[in-house]
Amino acid sequence: MIQIIWKELKKCRDLGANRMATLNKDSFKGMMLLNALKIHKNKLKSLDEKTLIANINLETLIEMEVAPATEEEDLNDVLIGEETANQPTPLDPSIKTEEISEQVPVLTNEDSKSLEPVTAVVQNVVKSTEQEGNCYCGKDRNMNIVELFCATCLRWFHESCISYQLGKLVPFMMNYVFLCKNCSPTGLESFKKNQAQFTQMCITTIANLMQNSTKEGKSRQYFSRDREIVPYIESHWEYITSLPRRVTQSWHSTIQKTLLKERGLIFVCQEPVPESPLSDCNYGLLSLELINIRPNYEAMVRAGHLKSTDLTGTVGVGRGGRGYKRRLPEFGGNQRKTRNDLGTPKLPAHGYPLDHPFNKDGYRYILAEPDPHAPFRQEFDESSDWAGKPIPGWLYRKLCPSVVLFALHDRAPQLKVTEDRLTTTGEKGYCTIRATHYVNRGSWYWECTIEEMPELSATRIGFSQAYGNLQAPLGYDKFGYSWRSRKGTVFHESHGKHFSDGYAEGDVLGILIELPELQSENYIPPTYKDKPLVKFKSHLYYEDRDELQEALKKLKPLPSSTIHFFKNGVHQGIGFQDIYAGSYFPAVSLYKNITVSVNFGPNFKHAPKDYTFRGMHERAEESIAEQALADMMYFTENENLRLDNY
Repeated sequence: MIQIIWKELKKCRDLGANRMATLNKDSFKGMMLLNALKIHKNKLKSLDEKTLIANINLETLIEMEVAPATEEEDLNDVLIGEETANQPTPLDPSIKTEEISEQVPVLTNEDSKSLEPVTAVVQNVVKSTEQEGNCYCGKDRNMNIVELFCATCLRWFHESCISYQLGKLVPFMMNYVFLCKNCSPTGLESFKKNQAQFTQMCITTIANLMQNSTKEGKSRQYFSRDREIVPYIESHWEYITSLPRRVTQSWHSTIQKTLLKERGLIFVCQEPVPESPLSDCNYGLLSLELINIRPNYEAMVRAGHLKSTDLTGTVGVGRGGRGYKRRLPEFGGNQRKTRNDLGTPKLPAHGYPLDHPFNKDGYRYILAEPDPHAPFRQEFDESSDWAGKPIPGWLYRKLCPSVVLFALHDRAPQLKVTEDRLTTTGEKGYCTIRATHYVNRGSWYWECTIEEMPELSATRIGFSQAYGNLQAPLGYDKFGYSWRSRKGTVFHESHGKHFSDGYAEGDVLGILIELPELQSENYIPPTYKDKPLVKFKSHLYYEDRDELQEALKKLKPLPSSTIHFFKNGVHQGIGFQDIYAGSYFPAVSLYKNITVSVNFGPNFKHAPKDYTFRGMHERAEESIAEQALADMMYFTENENLRLDNY
């Protein structure tokens, strides 16, 4: 039952609904568990398999897709934007149940009768597809804010839900390449704004003017070239394109030529009123469906501006597995490839930015992501009053890694880490690297293998708290406990004592920590929502100041706590007893160019047979659930959060 609760808490963090609005502070903990169980109970009911098989073949329905568009079809939505890759099927949420018959081949009377009993089943499938929705938050599209279209899954994502700091953008842009964190092989969003063609600039401008007029209650369709279109482009030049701003006004005539050239295909023109000095040609879009304006990724690949290998999977293949059906005009298809046109920036695997701040000089940096459950999230997204102002920290949340690995930010910068973040190599003097996750109660195990140990090199392995010195060997201060390769010495607070024989290249070392749980201890992790957000290389981080002296004063031994060490499956003994209570990270210190790799589970080479423990890999999912609970408690305890009093 506890495992179910943890899993549901993890899902609560990722779903769009704010389920904590009605909880009472006094009964928060009990209600939280009940709420998790309720969510589990209220999952979509399983379909009646017998009825389904007897009356309809779902695979046949899925194959009954719309035929490709012909040249005779209306060009309205063909030229404004790409249709979605997964063209409407009978199970598509955009098609009502009664319209299914228009999308599938003609059925006999007998077949039609067999379909009637499963109407409710099809409706359930439609409803579940609607729940899948766009964006991480699962909410509907919002035309008043910037939204980005993923090149792989073909879903829309709100700017406010994207962790990557995008810079200056406007809605309805077409000149970018975006991958969401679910599709990116790195687990991080990637974004690149390309140079916009003048046709794209005009489409984006008119679409924004239309949407702005709708917000004002006017719903205009035509706009003056000289008094509205050109001024909008001029005031939003850096937002719309990566081209340098033009010094002269010769581009005004280029706008005129573009609007006239694509007249009847993309744009429509309203002739000026005769004998009116303020009247000029008004232009609008042939299609009024602004929802279809999006990048043409397939055209980018054909034009050489984007490599299909830069995207995961096949370009333009979405959830339904179909390619694009309709295409935008290929603007500038014969242009030369440049180095900047070859796709999105390369990022390391497992979702952490390549360029990032290190924990040093008394400050710690915690990678943040937008919190879809934060109050007044939509008001903040749609408001322009916050331009250039600090972002409230409670609108974001700590990003919880989904896998236990070596931390890129919580290490000495001179240490080298492989792309899979499971192997590290030292350089010169002793320095330390910690894992991404900590433990503060229970019994936990991980392994370390000595891959290469050149002459005179050495290592120390063990556990370290967050305040352990990274530019020193593990066990140098009160926050670390280590076992050294040379002479098998164990270290804590720079005091060494003989423990066992040493270990060498090829040895597999096991480390087991046992931390009894204290009923009086609060194990809820910090949220950092009250900390300032700082921007570094297109990502936001919480900046937390180290409270080293205060942490030293709080150190107290934890009775019955132990750290065991193993060598090639053989128990070497208890290295430490009654260690200080706290949160401990697996840690490794390296001296000179030694190389070690770690194994956090689940497949250990020499798992202890006589001990009950959990592999460190299990800590990833558990920490996500704990962080979700901490975030929800923060919003419950701070009910008066407002944008106007920040």
